[in-house]
Parts: sequence; structure tokens; C-alpha cells
Amino acid sequence: MAHTQRQPQSLFFGRDESWLSFNRRVLEEAQDESNPLLERVKFLAITASNLDEFVEIRVAGVLQRIEDGYAELNPDGTTLEQSLAVLNATMHGFVAEQYRCWNEQILPALRNAGVRVLRWDEMDAAACKAASEYYQREVDPLLTPITIDPAHPFPRVLNKALCIALLLRRKRKGAAGPVLGVVTVPRALPRFVSLPSSGGTQDYVFLHDLIERNAAGMYRGYEILSKAAFRVTRNSNLYFQEEESRSLLETVRSELHNRRKGDAVRLEIEKSADPEIIDRLRLNFELDETQVFRTDGPVNLSRLWNLASDTPRPDLKFPPFSPRELRLNRKSTDIFDELRHRDILLHHPYDSYEGVVGFIQAAAKDPNVVSMKQTLYRTSADSPMFQALTEAAQSKEVTVVVELMARFDEASNIRWARDLEDSGVQVFHGIVGLKTHCKLALVVRRDPDGVVRRYGHLGTGNYNPITARFYTDLSLLTSDPAITASMGAVFNYLTAHSESDDYAPLLVAPLTLAQSIIRLIQREAEHAAAGRPARIIAKMNALLEPSVIEALYAASNAGVNIDLVIRGMCGLRPGIKGLSENIRVHSIVGRFLEHSRIFYFENGGEQDIYAGSADWMPRNLFERCEVVFPIRDQQIRNRIRTEILAANLADTVKARALDRSGTYTRVCLTEAGRDLPRFNSQEFFMRVAEGKASVDDIPAVPVPHPHHHHARPPAKRAPARERAKPAPAELAASAVP
Repeated sequence: MAHTQRQPQSLFFGRDESWLSFNRRVLEEAQDESNPLLERVKFLAITASNLDEFVEIRVAGVLQRIEDGYAELNPDGTTLEQSLAVLNATMHGFVAEQYRCWNEQILPALRNAGVRVLRWDEMDAAACKAASEYYQREVDPLLTPITIDPAHPFPRVLNKALCIALLLRRKRKGAAGPVLGVVTVPRALPRFVSLPSSGGTQDYVFLHDLIERNAAGMYRGYEILSKAAFRVTRNSNLYFQEEESRSLLETVRSELHNRRKGDAVRLEIEKSADPEIIDRLRLNFELDETQVFRTDGPVNLSRLWNLASDTPRPDLKFPPFSPRELRLNRKSTDIFDELRHRDILLHHPYDSYEGVVGFIQAAAKDPNVVSMKQTLYRTSADSPMFQALTEAAQSKEVTVVVELMARFDEASNIRWARDLEDSGVQVFHGIVGLKTHCKLALVVRRDPDGVVRRYGHLGTGNYNPITARFYTDLSLLTSDPAITASMGAVFNYLTAHSESDDYAPLLVAPLTLAQSIIRLIQREAEHAAAGRPARIIAKMNALLEPSVIEALYAASNAGVNIDLVIRGMCGLRPGIKGLSENIRVHSIVGRFLEHSRIFYFENGGEQDIYAGSADWMPRNLFERCEVVFPIRDQQIRNRIRTEILAANLADTVKARALDRSGTYTRVCLTEAGRDLPRFNSQEFFMRVAEGKASVDDIPAVPVPHPHHHHARPPAKRAPARERAKPAPAELAASAVP
């Protein structure tokens, strides 16, 4: 069957198209006039930063695989070449939409609000004088102008560095034709130069505009025919294979992959650039025309983040929010005494991350603590946890499992891993071939009653107090003997590769997690078939693993009501009659980055709730060490179900619903026939933290009556651990509209 015929029959959305759809939802927040203006600027900057990473990892990876001769189909039935063509077309359309948002919406709104980004000819004499002085004092000493000729080959342009290309001609008679000049805009300087203003406005000029204005001084003896800012994105695809198939063939090809790393994969250049400049750059970087992105405005919109953060206009930003601090029972002497009586759940950023930091600091200072173990994937450079661990190593056994291959954080992770070792911490790097992505901290303490107990922290997010301010995550603090004993077994696995068949009650990837998740989904199908209560609610960042999607399809077909809250990529097609009509998919994009992973199973009335570090993606289930943990405390279970999950499902402001065609539509628009109350889940959680709201304020969301079908079940697949990679499913075309 031809690929063009197979494509509509696919029961999976393509990963990359789904990711681009997520970035479009972020762009919608930049376009949304109900958001504060400078926050809209941030959202626009985030879309550009997201697209950068997508190009240098995913697009670069597709190009690599095409060049290496891969011929297998994607899970959605497309070839690599077809996928690349779709990606390029989608990205070009998206970039055009980004600049329409900047030029037609945000830039005029900023001017109306008194925040102006000026061109040189719009600046008054005082602003020109200040800008010129700044250039001479701060900028000119950092510039290195280059002219491309036989003695000066094209410079190695750094990945994503903003540069200025100039088409130059010698003034002396008899000179050869035009030559190209290149100046790199210094990364050490702010992209926006603040200008004095007498009119009460906040004025800026782009740094690259200031350099272009003074370019003649760098190229004396030349006539500047034309100039344009540009930026090159290079292949940073160090770990693409982590998410792809493993085989001997790939090992043989690894050298080819290595040779291609660092090659240019995208050229961004101002739309007004002279065609000769574009052609010279394109030929130099060996790029196809489809890899050239002409920008209708400033190159590199991600730098707009600085405009938003540095502009002192609180009236144009989200109102400040102070998270709820962890308060111990008045009868408790310390955090350990508290945990002997109850588990603690923290919902970040609404509950302060200081509760987690305080737990680590308390353990480091407590003379009764005899050992500490912790995983670190990403953290901040000045992390108080880092300080606590180094201090603890002076008096107790401290073990840290550091993931050196956390994407884009490799250098910093290596530095502080060495610093930890220098302070006496035992540092391990996990298991070869697996990223250590689980979030665990285990404390062993001899309590005042003489009993040695374990205390643990398990989380859905990184040990990073900075990102914890704007990532939504869960933290569980517990002294549950079963959970903490299993945490000890996981650390043994990470440090000694001591593998077990059962880490219950924890679910551990790559050993037990995938099979356990599928079994939990299948159990709901069995409950539904027997007429018992059956429902699944799962919140995560991404859903891509085909075997899990197939299990969800089968559960839906058995009559299980399934609600999925998936921020980013989703390969599952909801709402297909006879296959997934009992599945609803929502994505929430708002002020905070939805990052928590929560999994709810009705289980015939005996509810099971889990949280953890893993999305339902191939890399999380098979290529990383992940931990998903049960919520056993009844009070916490009630909070997760009736407050956290209920609020997410009731969101009508920041939630978008996914339909079977792959389109996301705001929930308030998809339910036009119903009178839906305006409910923003993130605002609700902030009000709860401030003591201004409760679960009684969550609108009731009726659960649809499940549709029962007896369609042909998905094709059987090999057990999860036997598979080298997720394979596309071959299912009946009749299942798709």
C-alpha cells in the first residue's frame, strides 16, 4: 500500500507535528490580549526558544537519518522525507505567524503602553548621543570585524549567535567585486540598550541596530552596499538516538552521525536582506532554500525575554504571587517528627519549594542523620541543595547520582559533580545507557527512640529552586517504610546495578514501569467489562508510546472513561468511534509550565493514584531510570483527586481540547452548546494557596456516559522489555473516519 494511502489510516499523530502544535498553543498565549502585555512578550520569546531547540535537535535528527540512509516509516506512516517536508512548511508558516504577532499586535500595544523599541531615525538628539557614547564605551571594544577573502576564510559562526552580514566594495579604483563582511554581536551585552527619555516612556534600541549604525567605522576604505542581521542554528543532536531504534547498524553509522554534528540546519535572516547576501550565506552553510527563514522583524525573537524581564513596568506583568509555606504541626519538634505522623504533599509553585529545600538542609545539619542519598538531573548554579550536600559530607555519608547528560546542562553538571567529589560526596553517574531522570532524596536517621528510620522525598520535577517557581510539580515527603525501602533498592540499582524484578510499591523504568502502566490500564478495562466503576485520569507532559496508546484504545473500547491532560505532544487520536470515543484530551498552557505527572485509576472503587518523573514516552519508559510512586495517604489522595485533578479537568480558560483531526480548540469554544463558567485552574490554585478558595469553587464537570463497542482489538505486540523500539501499529482502516 502506498504511503499516501497509509497516512490517513494512522492511529497515531506524528511526534514532531504534535510538538509544533504545542508551540502554537504557546503562541496563542502571546496573542491573547487578556494576558498582561509584557507576559505576552515572554510567551512569544518562549515560542522562539522552543523552536530553536526543535530545529537543532529534532529537525537536525531527521536530516541525519535521511543522510545516513534510513528508510523505515515513522509511527504515523510517513517517510522521513515526507516528514521533513511537512516540518519545513509548518515551521515557515509558524515563523510568519510569530512575526505577525510581534508587528501587528505586540509592538503597537507596547508603544501605546509607553514601551518603545526605536529605530535610529526615531531617536531624538539626547537618545542618539547616549547610544553613541554607549557604543564607544561598551560595544566597540568587543567587536571583531571580518572581511571574507582568500586570506580570511569564512569564520566559524557560533550556534545561534546573532551576526551582521555586510556586502562591501573597496573604494579604491580597480578593486574586485563585492566582498562579504561579518560581525558577531557580543553575547556578553544586553540585546536591548536602554535610552534616556524625556516623555515618560521606556525607550530601547536593539544592540544590533546600534552596531549596524556604526559599521562604517569598522570598515574604513569600504563602501557598505547592504547589511542584514542573521543567525545560524547548528546540529546539536547529541542524543537523538536515545529516542530512536538501537541496532548494530546504528553503531556502524555512529561515526557518520558524529561528522554531521555542528553542521548548519537553519539560516534566519532579515527579510530586507540583499539577495546576494542571502545567497552567499546559504552557499557557505550548504543549506537548501527551504532551510532559509526570512524574518519580518528582529532576528531571534527569544531575546525578547530580556525586554519583558528588564522593563520596570509591574502593571504590564502578572501580579506577584507568594506561595504557601510549609507549616509543621505545633506539636512536631522537626520535619522528621512530622513525617513520622503523616505524609506531606507539596503542589509547586503554589506550595513553596522551600519545603523541599528545608528537608534537605535539615537532614544535612541534623547530627542524628547518618546518611543521605539524592539524584540530581538539573539544578541551579547556586542551589542551596548543593551547599547542603557539600556541608553534610563533612559529617555523614552522602551519595549523589548525577546525570551528566541532561541536555544543554552537560557542562554545568560536570562542574558541580567535580565540586561535590572534592567536598567528600560519593558521586555516581548512574547506569551506562540510561539517563537518571528520577527525583529521589533518601535520608537515614537514628531517631530519638533509638530506631533507625528512612525518610524520603519523591518528586515529579527537578531539584531546582529556580524553575520550581514557575513549573507545576508535586513533591511527596514520607517516612512510609515500604516506599523508603524501595527507594533504597532503586539507589542500589543506580550505584551497583543491583537489579530486582520487583520494586513495589514503586514502579521503576526501564524495569517495571511500562508493564505496570499497561497492566493498570488493562485492569480498568476488565472492571468496565464486569460493570464495575472504571475511569482513568492521567496528567503528563507527553504521550507517545504506541503500546500504552493501544492499551488506552482498548480500555476506551471496553467502556472506560478516560481523561488525559497532556501539555505537549500527544500521539493518541481521541474521539474515534469504535476506538477512542471515550477518551478526551486537554492541554493546559498558562502562566506556569504544567509539568506534574499524575495517574488516577478508579479500580472498581478502590482508587489507585500515582505520581512520578515519567511521561508515557519511549525514552521515559525504556531509556531512562524513572520512578513513579503511589499516593497512599488518604487525605493526600483526596486532595489530588478532588482539588488538583478536578481543577485541571474543569479549566475553561487555559485548556484546549484535542479532536481526532489533530486540532486543538479552547474548551470554552468546543462546548458552545453549554453554559460553561469561566474557570482558570492555575488562578484557582493560587487562590487556594492564599486561603481565598476551596474545592467548593471548582465547577462540576459531568462525566460522559461511556460508549461500549466490541471492535477488533489492537494488534498484539511484543512485551515492552523485549522491544528495541516502538513500532508502528497496523490496524483496520475502518477504525478511522
